Amino acid sequence: MSFHAYLHDRLHVGQIALEDLANRYGTPLYVYSRPAIEQQWRNFHDAFGARNHLICYAVKANSNLSLLACLARLGSGFDIVSGGELERVLTAGGDPKKIVFSGVGKTEAEITSALKAGIRCLNCESLPELRRIDTVASGLGVKAPIALRINPDVDAETHPYIATGLQQNKFGIAWEDAVDAYEQALKLPNIEITGIACHIGSQITTLSPYIDSIKLLNTLIPKLAQEGIKLRDIDLGGGLGIRYSNEEPPAPTELARIVRNNLTDDSACVIIEPGRSIVGNAGWLITKVQYLKHTKLKNFAIVDAAMNDLLRPALYSSWHDILPLTQHADVTERLYDVVGPVCESGDFLGRERRLALRDNDYLAIASAGAYGFSMSSNYNSRPRAAEILIDGDQARLIRKREVLSELLSGEMPIEIDS
Repeated sequence: MSFHAYLHDRLHVGQIALEDLANRYGTPLYVYSRPAIEQQWRNFHDAFGARNHLICYAVKANSNLSLLACLARLGSGFDIVSGGELERVLTAGGDPKKIVFSGVGKTEAEITSALKAGIRCLNCESLPELRRIDTVASGLGVKAPIALRINPDVDAETHPYIATGLQQNKFGIAWEDAVDAYEQALKLPNIEITGIACHIGSQITTLSPYIDSIKLLNTLIPKLAQEGIKLRDIDLGGGLGIRYSNEEPPAPTELARIVRNNLTDDSACVIIEPGRSIVGNAGWLITKVQYLKHTKLKNFAIVDAAMNDLLRPALYSSWHDILPLTQHADVTERLYDVVGPVCESGDFLGRERRLALRDNDYLAIASAGAYGFSMSSNYNSRPRAAEILIDGDQARLIRKREVLSELLSGEMPIEIDS
């Protein structure tokens, strides 16, 4: 189901022409479709049907409060990786009992905040972290609900920067050490074992790595049962990919099917942590052409969005489709590199794109809803973009554009002696 289309040569999301938003709010500008986000969450939730499950949106993909509030109202859980994300989810109305906290470097302050909030589970990734959680919980006079995140040494067949399930990655406890780690957890007085967790990476476009990790969990769960450990939750992580170009990622129904067909424990709650696959294709970055520069070797469309606004092309060499907001039948197409103003040769949004452009045209960078704004920065002292949420014929500002005074407000210049 597509949520964008050209009507009378103008690109629309829902009933809104994106050019109208660019003219009203300026650029760079992030735009999201609320129906697209909510429909994709429902696709995951409905796929598991009557099977005991919890869909926990991975907040790191896009943490805007309005998007989190939309998901919270649907009954979504949340996968967080920092104290800041915890605060965001709680502020947006998320249920603490549906929050799982992952990540390898949780601080004492973050663990304290999570336990005080009463979250569902801390996904523990090492024995030192396990001992820290026990100590913090003791100081609070509570038992900390934990799952151990097991590293299955499974190749997710994705970009090496976003693979998380191989032994050379920093995440989780090696699967061969899992039983011993659970035995140590049993001995800690302020630890309550509630589950087991596994995450193998992001932008996964084939289900075979999921099957491999599930089969590994199937070998561990009976061994834990022999130790008297009954698991309430089996957290299979997230990472299901989206279509950026010609990828054919599995649908949520296919993921649910392989869980039903391969996971032998049919009583525990299955937790799934989709992030990119909820919001990725529901977002666009709108940018304005500043100059069309023609050289002997290249044509450049120099735009006002840059690597600080959308880092993925520079960081991962990733592809995002680039669409003109207005189609010109009377302009000759050329092959353009779409580049930003940041002083880095790696500052590009797309290379060798066939576009029919005029000066001051607007472009939409597609599939930018995930890891777009959430990874943006103020590099080159550039204020971050505004964000808009579209719902049918309504467009709402959900984050105002930063201004330069806000960038400077936290700094304290000192007087330099001559």
